[in-house]
Parts: sequence; C-alpha cells; structure tokens
Amino acid sequence: MSDFTLRKIAIQLDETYHEGGPIAKTPRSRGAIVAVVSNPFAGRYEAELQPAMETLKPLGLMLTDRLIAAMGGRDGIDGYGKGAIVGAGGEIEHGALWHVPGGYAMRERLGTSRAIVPSAMKVGPIAVTLDVPLGHINAAYVRSHFDAFTVSVPDAPRADEIAFILAMSRGGRVHSRMGGLEVWDVKGEDGLR
Repeated sequence: MSDFTLRKIAIQLDETYHEGGPIAKTPRSRGAIVAVVSNPFAGRYEAELQPAMETLKPLGLMLTDRLIAAMGGRDGIDGYGKGAIVGAGGEIEHGALWHVPGGYAMRERLGTSRAIVPSAMKVGPIAVTLDVPLGHINAAYVRSHFDAFTVSVPDAPRADEIAFILAMSRGGRVHSRMGGLEVWDVKGEDGLR
C-alpha cells in the first residue's frame, strides 16, 4: 500500500463583487483546498500506479467536506475543478492519481453533478502556481462558468511531494455576457447541456 503522508492543508477563498462594471447583487465566490502529501513514487519508476487511487479516496472526501464547509455550505455551489502539482522528483502520472479520488469525492458530496470535472496537472518546483480549471457541475457548455482559479502553496510541493487540489465555485463569472447555454436552461441530462 502506498503512503501519502499529509504534511499540510491550505485553503484559499475569494469573492468577486465586480470586474469594472456594476456591483453584483450576489458576489461570485470561489474556493480551493490543497493537501500537500508525500509522494511514495518520487525518484523511481513504478509500473502499477492505479491501486494508489483507492488509498487516496478518503483524502478526497475529507478535502471535499472541508472545502464545502469553508465556503459556507453546499447550497449554491455549482462549479468545480481539480488539479495536482507534482514535485520535481515525481512524474506527471503521479498527478493523474487524483482523477478518481478527487473528482468522485466532489460528485458524491455535491449531489447531482453530471459534467466532467475539469482538471489540470503539472510537475513543478516549490511555490509554482497551477490554474485549476472550473466548469459547471451539470453542463459543460455553460460559458458563464468557464474559469480558472490560480492556486499556490509557498513551501510546496517539495521534490518528494504532491499537492492535490480541489476547487469549487458559486455562481458564474461576474458580468458574464458571452452567450451560449445559460444556467437557467441547463437540462443536466448528459453532462453537456
């Protein structure tokens, strides 16, 4: 069994009231949570990685619960995304371990969520940033929810660590006016529309 020892958790929140236009009646909120864990595969090639996804499932659920709480509860959360930053001693595939544990945890806790969970990952040095993509939880074509949340931890990931990230949002971009599928037109049947 692989050991992903937790070193730290960081939470980042923001609210946007306007982007130069009128002040929104309700600000858009975004949040991200990062778990910095040891990478048991750093410095070596491991042919079989998939079993480690099972080990990470409890971490995904715990981070999801903590982020929902930090954002003031489940009500109104309608966007999500995930990501991973692998320290320089690892490989990009170690970040891919987060697809199932991170994505499925958010789907379980957020209820009906049919759209793909957008994802980004990279290998990088300490304090590198990652733009975690965000999308609507039920319809990938909702343009108002196309966004990214920039995440960084000043002292992570070290070469032998991975920073696993979950991100959520409440509401579309302030002043969204690019047309396309609107939230109120979402059917939520196929994850697209």
